[in-house]
Amino acid sequence: MLWGPSMRPGAWGARGRSLGSARCPPSHGGKPFLLLLREVSTSRFLPVDGFSGVEKALKRTCLSGGEKLRCEEEMLGPEPSACFWCPETRWGSPPAMGDMPPRQTHMPFPSVCPAWTWRMSRQVVRSSKFRHVFGQPAKADQCYEDVRVSQNTWDSGFCAVNPKFVALICEASGGGAFLVLPLGKTGRVDKNVPMVCGHTAPVLDIAWCPHNDNVIASGSEDCSVMVWEIPDGGLTLPLREPVVTLEGHTKRVGIVAWHPTAQNVLLSAGCDNVILVWDVGTGAAVLTLGSDVHPDTIYSVDWSRDGALICTSCRDKRVRIIEPRKGTIVAEKDRPHEGTRPVRAVFVSDGKILTTGFSRMSERQVALWDTKHLEEPLSLQELDTSSGVLLPFFDPDTNIVYLCGKGDSSIRYFEITSEAPFLHYLSMFSSKESQRGMGYMPKRGLEVNKCEIARFYKLHERKCEPIAMTVPRKSDLFQEDLYPPTAGPDAALTAEEWLGGRDAGPLLISLKDGYVPPKSRELRVNRGLDTGRKRTAPEASGAPSSDAISQLEEEMRKLQATVQELQKRLDRLEETVQAK
Repeated sequence: MLWGPSMRPGAWGARGRSLGSARCPPSHGGKPFLLLLREVSTSRFLPVDGFSGVEKALKRTCLSGGEKLRCEEEMLGPEPSACFWCPETRWGSPPAMGDMPPRQTHMPFPSVCPAWTWRMSRQVVRSSKFRHVFGQPAKADQCYEDVRVSQNTWDSGFCAVNPKFVALICEASGGGAFLVLPLGKTGRVDKNVPMVCGHTAPVLDIAWCPHNDNVIASGSEDCSVMVWEIPDGGLTLPLREPVVTLEGHTKRVGIVAWHPTAQNVLLSAGCDNVILVWDVGTGAAVLTLGSDVHPDTIYSVDWSRDGALICTSCRDKRVRIIEPRKGTIVAEKDRPHEGTRPVRAVFVSDGKILTTGFSRMSERQVALWDTKHLEEPLSLQELDTSSGVLLPFFDPDTNIVYLCGKGDSSIRYFEITSEAPFLHYLSMFSSKESQRGMGYMPKRGLEVNKCEIARFYKLHERKCEPIAMTVPRKSDLFQEDLYPPTAGPDAALTAEEWLGGRDAGPLLISLKDGYVPPKSRELRVNRGLDTGRKRTAPEASGAPSSDAISQLEEEMRKLQATVQELQKRLDRLEETVQAK
């Protein structure tokens, strides 16, 4: 492979075409250059049109610009060879004139420049402990069979997972419902299994509380948000009454997201272009971001790691970073992707955001942005021409982002680093069947003894299939480099502290000795301020209250005393009969 100069744009001739230009180092005056590939069998230099299979990868990897040019073995094939050269210097001897593409032989060939040569060493593969991460689908007996996954076209994952339960949005007659199963209850699901069925219209989104594995929130087309408490062991009867009903939206609610560090703080976004932040403990909306912030439909909302900011994408083709307590827009980017299809945005490490969207030619793209400099992306890569929206899942412990497209049959994963080109393609998991949705397991629910760094729950038409992402390691010991301290189940702040202006990162726990789930915690709601609730929390969840337990214990003591008295009378009667 050779990097050569371009004396004028588009000077490839009839067979080739210009790939655009990058810039030389400042020492060479910023002269433009173009890319030639060397054919291994003949050693001739050809334009990239002769290598259509790698053309786009070369554009993304090699024409990223400036001082940070590099090549990777996965994209360039085996044993790539390269040299940089510049028309401003004279070193060595020029290549043969026959090596040039057609209509280029009239151009003067300078010598190879040593200032360029040092940039391409023999080690062209970036070192990373996650290069060989592979996906392993679960066996048939470890899947959840015969589940009727929702046919709704809303761009949601339709699945939520935590270390205790898996929840799936399902088809239901007479309203909206979703299914909650204990993780260990795999295999064929009974068609009469009890479901959570309190909504009067289809459910669009669900989310488990990060601080209570028994609490889940749901948003629906009936314009309401409901919070449910699932008893340990799962449901034995259909659950129709929520712990609390949150009413404030005037149109369907498509997004629900819990605060990552503050207890009982829940965000909801509706098609009325309004974001509401709720204090679930009181059942009241404490913050409102109206239609003056988002003039059109909200596609995605994501909390920052400490919960100080939210990142939103909107139908008006803008990505916004908002301080929700003040209601102010901290940063804003117009048209991060040129296409008209929905854009997704999530926070990643070091104050960056990652967006997925479409180009003008409907090619799917992924881009990485610095929130302090949103003029140009740190990295922009084109993926394919599929039409499904890419759902990003970011792991802050490993700095890996997973892209799952609805309707796709694959999961791509990239590693984010602090050095250019910042976003590194790792690999792709592929299967035969397409996915209708996807759930992502928190790190504390993984099997650390198997070096599992992520687990997805892929929704098929009638099945939910777990997929484990594993780093191959020979040792069975705990791998500290793969499992740094991760976010635990305890909240760092109360709702009042966060609303008062305090911020805090998640409370971290170590997974070295495995994750031990805490005891079940009751979701307490101030009933005097909760106007939407019909029953108390224990009654709605099927768990008796403390008063009911005391009453039952008293009745049991009375019954035991009665049984003992009857036993004594029976003994006396037996003695009388034996005496006669």
